Amino acid sequence: MAAKDAAITMLTDQRGSMSRISSEVLIGAEARVRAMDLKQKEELADDLYREQPHVLASFLVQKRLGVSVVKMEFLIELMLICFQAMKDSGITWPLITEADQDLQLARWVGSLRTWELLSEDLRTQELKRYIDAHPEKVLFAYVHTEVARWLQRVAPEESDKYVALVAMNFVNCISFVALPTPEKAK
Repeated sequence: MAAKDAAITMLTDQRGSMSRISSEVLIGAEARVRAMDLKQKEELADDLYREQPHVLASFLVQKRLGVSVVKMEFLIELMLICFQAMKDSGITWPLITEADQDLQLARWVGSLRTWELLSEDLRTQELKRYIDAHPEKVLFAYVHTEVARWLQRVAPEESDKYVALVAMNFVNCISFVALPTPEKAK
């Protein structure tokens, strides 16, 4: 866990971001989900379905895209950690719609396509700039690090890109979804 904390710290801007999900909340959510048994994870997945059905649908479609069950397990665990962090943040999150997902996916894929054209040094600078401007630096850095480590561990397949895209898209949906103002919440 210490190496992961160091990676998150290294990737994030420590000048006091206004993240809705703090590093403490995220680390606690990760520990809680990883300690869950299968029944508890199923209950959390049921909560995810009730509160964010479109997000869960983006996971369920992975099988049709050729993603193996083993690789789907990585994705659902990551999604459950993010969802638990959302719950632990104390914020009432609005529904992430299909339109939200489409918009964030287009933004992320556009960034990736641009970065592909750059040298490695420029790509690193652009990723840092993206993170610096990201509203959920800690969550983005955590998921980005987890996906990168996972991609190094697995036997590469074309379908791995779908897992990575869904994971990063969920982070961006969490990060950019508009929260209701206090007046609208009442």
